[in-house]
Amino acid sequence: MTQIVPTPVASSWTTAVVREVERLGEDFVKLRLEVADRTPHVPGQHYVVRLRAPDGYTAQRSYSIASDPDDPLVELMVECLPRGEVSSFLHEVVEVGDVLEVRGPIGRWFVWGGTTPALCVAGGSGVVPFVSMLRYARRTGTEPLLRIAASAQTRERLPYADELEAYGAFIALTRENHLQTDGSERVAAHIYPEEIVPLAEGIERAYVCGSVGFVSFVGRILGEAGVRSDTVRVEQFGPTS
Repeated sequence: MTQIVPTPVASSWTTAVVREVERLGEDFVKLRLEVADRTPHVPGQHYVVRLRAPDGYTAQRSYSIASDPDDPLVELMVECLPRGEVSSFLHEVVEVGDVLEVRGPIGRWFVWGGTTPALCVAGGSGVVPFVSMLRYARRTGTEPLLRIAASAQTRERLPYADELEAYGAFIALTRENHLQTDGSERVAAHIYPEEIVPLAEGIERAYVCGSVGFVSFVGRILGEAGVRSDTVRVEQFGPTS
């Protein structure tokens, strides 16, 4: 199979028509966009969405792509953050037919082209780029190369939980017990190092996406599981102090 080659960083803005909007409770909104002059993305890349006020003020944020590269629409899953200028607007105001300014796809480092055995470890909404990877893996028959572990406070706070379970991802919830795909019940707790060990066997790369604290925590348990630090690629969000 031919490996997907990451596209160059997009340097110009374009427009995207909102074709689908699905608000998932108070926390998330899923947007499916028809992007003008679209360049195919590689799983793991992201788009920047820019909002422009009548007085010229602009605000922009980056959002990972959840869709498979073969999907005719670009899918973004946006977490609504307290006092978030862009996320609040997307969650509360945007409707089908609206036109947004976007730039992308962006990113060459945090990508998976379907040829490298990899483990993805996500915290909450950090799972979004891994959904793009798993959708690509399903379509291309490369599921054995991609393993996913996801952690969230509750199942409701984990986007794409049903799809992750169907893929066979390991899920750890920290505030409620969870029934695993093998029928066993996992008590509420963070990911244990011994849970990562079997997932890390034979991998050549690890991807970690989540909050600053989550990324630091996972970095330690990956080390305890024998994963070399030079094979780990990280994306983190939220305050750094």
